[in-house]
Amino acid sequence: MLTFSFLTLFPELLAPFATEAIVGKARERGLIDVQLVNLRDFAGNRHAKVDDTPYGGGAGMVIRVDVAERALASLPEADEVILFSPAGQPFTQRVAEELSGKRHLAFLCGRYEGFDTRVETRVTRELSIGDFVMMGGEAAAACVLEAVARLIPGVLGDADSHRADSFSSGLLDYPEYTRPLEWEGETVPDVLRGGNHAAIATWRRQEAVARTLARRPDLLASADLTPQDSAHLLTLGVPDEQLKAWNAPPPPVPKRKRRRTHAAPLESPSPEDQAKVQANDPTPEK
Repeated sequence: MLTFSFLTLFPELLAPFATEAIVGKARERGLIDVQLVNLRDFAGNRHAKVDDTPYGGGAGMVIRVDVAERALASLPEADEVILFSPAGQPFTQRVAEELSGKRHLAFLCGRYEGFDTRVETRVTRELSIGDFVMMGGEAAAACVLEAVARLIPGVLGDADSHRADSFSSGLLDYPEYTRPLEWEGETVPDVLRGGNHAAIATWRRQEAVARTLARRPDLLASADLTPQDSAHLLTLGVPDEQLKAWNAPPPPVPKRKRRRTHAAPLESPSPEDQAKVQANDPTPEK
């Protein structure tokens, strides 16, 4: 069981993510555990004040390092202590897969002007969910919780569901359709209704490649491309030089058809030749 511990000033913001939908059901089934730790419980003063003005002046308040230290000490030893920070490692599907193999993850969710810098010596990893500024780390924590929890075996109903998701193969996901069959002139592609699973798999892969090329071509440099993908990219107008820049494998070489050699048909002898053969045949007639 993977335990998520979130150290925050606003545990009520994370409570719905920990108790509802798939994450809530996984928690009830004992597949994961989510601990919401209120930093104010470790303030060490009767007013539950956890922050103070920054040395050197400036706007805003800073969360004290001693508060974070006491909160972390109250937890069982964590495999990772993670701080959400603009300077952190970008959070990607690969990072989510790595974290899903841990047993205990502790997250520090900042507010105001963040934590005292000395907190950084207590963390093992800093994460960022993007180059923008939010009011706190709780929204980022919710993203990481959902992304990592769904990779735990048994959390999703279909064990293979997440393997076809966007980014799992380095590509965006293929388009999905359901009823109605036709909607405002748009119809479900014939291949998805034909029942040919091999053709469907090929179509989905090609659509994923095409979508990624159109919307996030930057992902193709690190995607797990196949020779068939390279061949499809060529049909989409991608030049050979670009495929090489992406380290894409060369497309498959078309198989040459073997030429069959046939013996020349024997020509039927003419009546004159037949007569000559019979005249020279020494075999007596019966």
